[in-house]
Amino acid sequence: MKKTITLPDNSVIEAGLAGLFNSKTIMLPVAKKPVYGQEAESLKQWGVDPESGKHLVEGLADRFQVLFFDYEGHLFQNPVPDDLTPEHIVNDFLHIADQMNIRQFSYYGYSWLALAGLQLAIRSDRLESLIMGGYPPYEGPYREMLVVTEKTYQQALHQKQNALPQQAAPENPADFDWDNVTVTIDPFVTKQFMTLYQSLMDFDDRSVLDKLAIPKLAFAGERDTIVYGESFGSVTVDIVGRLKKNQSLLGQAGWDVEIMPGSGMDHTKAMQPDVVLPVIKPWLVEKLLGERR
Repeated sequence: MKKTITLPDNSVIEAGLAGLFNSKTIMLPVAKKPVYGQEAESLKQWGVDPESGKHLVEGLADRFQVLFFDYEGHLFQNPVPDDLTPEHIVNDFLHIADQMNIRQFSYYGYSWLALAGLQLAIRSDRLESLIMGGYPPYEGPYREMLVVTEKTYQQALHQKQNALPQQAAPENPADFDWDNVTVTIDPFVTKQFMTLYQSLMDFDDRSVLDKLAIPKLAFAGERDTIVYGESFGSVTVDIVGRLKKNQSLLGQAGWDVEIMPGSGMDHTKAMQPDVVLPVIKPWLVEKLLGERR
């Protein structure tokens, strides 16, 4: 079942329900719509599943009810440059759940949608479990990401104002020059993520470490460390390093922590369905359905 939902800001988003209607519900705001043709082939070159959303939903639908939508895609089409705050995101998620007649649900998000899930968990009583992929729940790199998103916004604005030529993407991703990449995204799109991190500058995730009395899982690839060049603020966003550093402390606070092994297991690889599903599905079956792994 799919439904078009009008959000509080009057934009519309398509959400769907799949799987077992009488089972536990998993919210997947990471369910990107499939792409085909040349665009799909390009994504494959970068190690990205062009049907990742479809495969995630299908991978969980045999045991759970899945509430799915592409929230990031929605924001790219309907940017809210000055309004993407935790409150805005939480209101959107709860509104979607209400419109789909879902009261209690588990949540899986990756990268910035993982930190959005943490905000959802601490601001509502609706979650039955929380999975954060590619973003640590403790000592998250909020300040580093603010630097990166500010630089990205400035470059996007400069690009638009000066109508600079776009950099052609190389056929081989290994040849891509990340230090000299040209940001061609709409400034309104990039600004909303800067707004998000600006709004989180007073948030201390250490203060909520032991506040969530629900099952919790955090995971990252063992190579999930992103070193940004000078044009993006010369910062390092060390996702896996912070997760490893605080693994014992997180365990004491009730978090399960998984590090995906592999020399190529970076931020992009660790979000692909063939990597994610073998980790989150058995965990959800155990925590929600009471079946031993």
